Amino acid sequence: MLMLMLTNVNLPEPHLSPSSASSPTSGLVLLSRSSDVHLNLALEDWIDAHVDLQRRGVLLLCRNRPAVVIGRHQNPWSECDLRAMSKAGILLARRRSGGGTVFHDLGNLNVTFFASKAAYDRRRNLKVVTDALRRLQPKLDVHATDRFDILLNGRLKISGSASRLSRKSSYHHCTLLHSTDRSTLAAVLRPSCPGIQSNATPSVPSPVTNLQDHAPSLQWEELLDALAQQYSTEFGLSAAPTSVDPADESAFPGLGAAAAELRGWDWTFGRTPKFSVQTPLELRDGGARSTAQLRMEVKNGVMESCELDVPAAWLPQRLSGELSGVLVGERFCRHRAAAAVTTLLRSESGERQDRLRNLCDAMLSVMG
Repeated sequence: MLMLMLTNVNLPEPHLSPSSASSPTSGLVLLSRSSDVHLNLALEDWIDAHVDLQRRGVLLLCRNRPAVVIGRHQNPWSECDLRAMSKAGILLARRRSGGGTVFHDLGNLNVTFFASKAAYDRRRNLKVVTDALRRLQPKLDVHATDRFDILLNGRLKISGSASRLSRKSSYHHCTLLHSTDRSTLAAVLRPSCPGIQSNATPSVPSPVTNLQDHAPSLQWEELLDALAQQYSTEFGLSAAPTSVDPADESAFPGLGAAAAELRGWDWTFGRTPKFSVQTPLELRDGGARSTAQLRMEVKNGVMESCELDVPAAWLPQRLSGELSGVLVGERFCRHRAAAAVTTLLRSESGERQDRLRNLCDAMLSVMG
């Protein structure tokens, strides 16, 4: 059983010299059979919590179906186009590590290094990746930056990093663009909502490229093998790759519940740092046009306050005030907000209803 292999192996007590005190005594290379982003993120947290990383290092390799993954302290409405993602069936996930937003698909490899906190060394981890790439394709000009990205030809990003440190353990994960869909990446990594003001961690846009654009012969299997071999070489370990299924509760008890928490609205959206929205709303009714101003405060993904400045000639102040009141206390979510304003819309008729609906639609578009 994998649970026994990971947690209950009796290792001999090593004698650690000062120079080796931060090095693992054995290692594991795990290949996830799942392409579910939430299961694989939960697998990272499970390994961090259940494996004795003082005694062994772990390298986890996985690929995910299309998803946008934001950092722990980021704002999804600022980072990605939620409406475009919904139409394309692309998932949103918030990981527990910091850092910026990344796009995952089956053309991207996710590489996670687990170690004790004392052995945490992002530069050494990235050396594993760059050395493996150079061994496979000696002509590739790849190097790690001070931001812990990996660049090709000095300017094109093929890998970004994020990490999490606990009291005694650490993990550092990075992407590796092999053959990702760059047109979809560009389409979804843009803001949903204009006019956001927040202290959330912003992503830093960079030009990206795929390894396969520069090394067309580079195959997945040889890339996985090279990374596993280089990991063992760099850390002086003997670690044969092992395939694992994070959906197997007998091997990973409790992982399913952890994945369900990561899928939930409260974690994905509700953990967004407090933010405000100030933006104009373009209003149209046939040939008539006007502009309203929206000011809103959002905390834990819930609208705390909402102010609408709508020209009286367009809509009576009473109605715009009622609309604001209906939305306060609701999630900053177009589906929940649309349901909340239904009763108010039904209370009006004719031109007034049409203009109120137009104002509602303009507000909902802000929510992605």
